[in-house]
Amino acid sequence: MNIKELLLQEIESSSDVLLAQTLDFLRFLKTKPGTEEISLDLSTEKNDDTSSHKTKPEIQEATPILRGSKAEDLLKFAGTWQGDDFEECLQLVYETRSPSEF
Repeated sequence: MNIKELLLQEIESSSDVLLAQTLDFLRFLKTKPGTEEISLDLSTEKNDDTSSHKTKPEIQEATPILRGSKAEDLLKFAGTWQGDDFEECLQLVYETRSPSEF
């Protein structure tokens, strides 16, 4: 079976809620710039514990998230805004931020 046939088979047995989420995700993927070609090993399509040739998908190492950073660390980005919507974005932040209690 090719990928399209496998997707159609899964669609037939899925709920409307799951299909709505899947549709949103597919649309997101289609608009994502610079998507790389993804190879799919169709032999691992089912999670069968008796399978003797299970393969794990290769996981790419992500950039670590910095913890404990300070406002000083952000100064290197000061004055680097690109675009003409700064005021609009700033206004959106003011309108949508939640009040904080300390």
